[in-house]
Amino acid sequence: MSAPLITLVVAVARNGVIGRDNGLAWHLRSDLKRFKALTMGRPMLMGRKTHQSIGRPLPGRRTLVLTRDPAFAAEGVEVVHDWAGALSAVAGTDELMVVGGAEIYRLALPHADRIHLTEVAGDYAGDTHFPALEPGAFRETAREAHEAGPHDECAFAFVTLDRVR
Repeated sequence: MSAPLITLVVAVARNGVIGRDNGLAWHLRSDLKRFKALTMGRPMLMGRKTHQSIGRPLPGRRTLVLTRDPAFAAEGVEVVHDWAGALSAVAGTDELMVVGGAEIYRLALPHADRIHLTEVAGDYAGDTHFPALEPGAFRETAREAHEAGPHDECAFAFVTLDRVR
């Protein structure tokens, strides 16, 4: 049985910020719709803090929460305690969607096959940053630039990065 495709889904401001105070630093309804479309029907891996910021399992998606806390439990989610446990839990699936936060992205990045990146066209104050990509490790395979829509705070681009093999 082959390992699932490891796909990171992340929105990153120009200055590398991905969050502030355990939430998003901006509001882009278009990005939230894309997130839903990308993750629907697929297992998602997130950290405990990300899960707690969302507040519930997202409908239509199997939710795995990676935490070092052996006592952590939450209704409707599967708890795993390390990367190997996460991979074991999704054995037999085609793709694992890694959705944050920063520590989980750092852990998954060396294993990532693809990144669905939303480039947020702004600098935002924040306390959480996306880890730097290793130069030459990924190549851009798709890009869609968008002006801010009626429920978007700023312009953005949807970018797909695939690992160079």
